[in-house]
Amino acid sequence: MPEIIVIAHNIRSTHNIGAIFRTCEGFGVDRIIISGYSPYPKLPNDTRLPHIAEKLTAQIHKTALDAEMIVPFEYQEIPDFESLKQQGYRVVGLEQDKRSVMLNNYSKPDKIALLLGEEVNGITDEMRAECDDLIEIPMFGQKESFNVSVAAGIALYALTI
Repeated sequence: MPEIIVIAHNIRSTHNIGAIFRTCEGFGVDRIIISGYSPYPKLPNDTRLPHIAEKLTAQIHKTALDAEMIVPFEYQEIPDFESLKQQGYRVVGLEQDKRSVMLNNYSKPDKIALLLGEEVNGITDEMRAECDDLIEIPMFGQKESFNVSVAAGIALYALTI
């Protein structure tokens, strides 16, 4: 099984962040990097106003169900892709793109930093350019995409088996 870090960038929903925590815990993800305007649980030495940090933590807990206390995480305003690459991670964006490889055809590297983008617009062009690879989940229905937390679960399942 590869070493996996999940990067949750600009995910606006506390429920999606909580579900991502729970899914990451279930698949043995090493840590989560939460970035951009994504909400995140309270951190030691948190610089946010205490009532805001506590409110967001409680909302995330509703779907994380303590996974937020099990899976190590950190907040970065902008993900440090260069540092991850220097540590041997391939940055893999989960996104529909002309250069995306279908998930079922993707050759898994030993170390993956899986980048998840915002619920509506996905991963920005600037961040796609930072990705070593882009992967896509095949769709068979009429909708064009899955919810970000559901997509994370599908991708993590495929990357860990």
